[in-house]
Amino acid sequence: MGLYQQDHIDLKGCTLELAHRNSQASVPFVVSSAGYGMLWHTPAVGRATFGRNGTEWTAESAPQIDYWVTAGDTPAQISRAYADATGHAPVMPERGLGYWQCKLRYSSQEELLDVAREHRRRDLPLDVIVADFFHWPRMGDFRFDDEFWPDPAAMVAELRDLGVELMVSVWPQVALTSENFDEMSRQGLLVATNQGIDVQMWFEGPSRFVDTTNPRARAYLWDKLRTGYGRHGIRTFWLDEAEPEFGQYDFGAYRYDAGPALAVTNIYPQTFSRAVFEGQQGDGETEIVNLVRCAWAGSQRYGALLWSGDIHSSWTAMRRQITAGIHVGVAGVPWFTTDIGGFGGGRTDDPAFQELLVRWFQMGAFMPVMRMHGDRAPQVPVVAADGSRRLPSGSGNELWSFGPENYEILARYVRFRERLRDYTRDVMRAAHEDGQPVMRGLFHNFPDDPQAWDVGDQFMHGPDVLVAPVTEPGATSRAVYLPAGARWTDLHTGAVHAGGQWVEADAPRHLVPVFTRDGALSDLQGHLVA
Repeated sequence: MGLYQQDHIDLKGCTLELAHRNSQASVPFVVSSAGYGMLWHTPAVGRATFGRNGTEWTAESAPQIDYWVTAGDTPAQISRAYADATGHAPVMPERGLGYWQCKLRYSSQEELLDVAREHRRRDLPLDVIVADFFHWPRMGDFRFDDEFWPDPAAMVAELRDLGVELMVSVWPQVALTSENFDEMSRQGLLVATNQGIDVQMWFEGPSRFVDTTNPRARAYLWDKLRTGYGRHGIRTFWLDEAEPEFGQYDFGAYRYDAGPALAVTNIYPQTFSRAVFEGQQGDGETEIVNLVRCAWAGSQRYGALLWSGDIHSSWTAMRRQITAGIHVGVAGVPWFTTDIGGFGGGRTDDPAFQELLVRWFQMGAFMPVMRMHGDRAPQVPVVAADGSRRLPSGSGNELWSFGPENYEILARYVRFRERLRDYTRDVMRAAHEDGQPVMRGLFHNFPDDPQAWDVGDQFMHGPDVLVAPVTEPGATSRAVYLPAGARWTDLHTGAVHAGGQWVEADAPRHLVPVFTRDGALSDLQGHLVA
């Protein structure tokens, strides 16, 4: 059913809102252990209730109801049929297989370049680095602020020489003061408000959303992105606020080109990804991956890498990302990531947060995309030459920001991610060709093991790697379930275990329990041991 911030791996007994919010992406495809999958192909606001005595789907408003059912002997067969119906993810570009570095926010061209240079000086792998929000003059200008980013083309060129790609944040809001607002409003390219003041979100001033359900608005948006970013060589975009995040979720107040928000709003993030994907494709780009904060059925075919939104820096939030990633994979979106360390609430210099970040980083090394991000305290003020305020930068969020002992652990895992590249590439190929999730619940590979359907705090990275993240502070071991139907090798010790049992795995601070299936990846054994 997509991305919900909860701990339930089995949705029986749950009611889920069919609507998007920050950190909630409703992708209404459910898979049953009874051997079927059902897509509620209706983008209306509503709810789904999976009761003990029946299932109920509700749409608040819909000119028609559309749903699709498939059957299969295994979850893999159901995933394959669903991808055939709604679209296969593209081939993941090579830059999606390694490590992505980000924080809220690199405030200037020089600050960002210094981080990339330091990665290379330390011989640390780095595929993508990110320029986050408000690198622009005003929201909706879709270009760099000249004072802080004086030569984007030179920046991109230096990063390419370092083997690093630049990703830039794009918000679908257009401020009323933006250079593009009057034209977009006049041409009817913005979401409309049915009643009240025509302001849909207020962050650093009032704004309205680009109506990406409108083909003309999609074309206009891409033309601005091409001019503001593409001409400098930028080809990876971060599509933030993609729900869209209305200031008030009064869906009856808004109207799209595609229809009333109550009836169609859930398709918005898919059309946002579509706008950029089709623009890139039309300009000849063949290697497309764009980070996006929300998704709907079919988003995967537009190169959407879904992340789990602005989650808190807490152990509870970390645990929930395991369940979320499993559900996202079931819902047909194989590209998933989280803000390693959580988005808000972490202090770089706090030992308790450092422990959380290390454990999250270990988990992130085995997620579909490994990406560091967060708003780390304390904040650092940013002021323009004329004395005017800019949004602040956060404290350090680089591997070397958390002390030398933690750095050694983080460096070891980012290098291990690089050693995992060939295997991850094969898993991504299966996602493209066969519709299989990259991050999987144990049940996906072992549907005949009843216990595998109930484990929500472990996951498979592809078919052969089982990961059991440490999700409790101070823990130095944890119970791990090894599914029946395979023999399992501890990646750290080389010990071999029969499947169908629980084992207690050692997990000192520098190790996350990892097991490989039937002797797979023996060349990686021992690389994470200190």
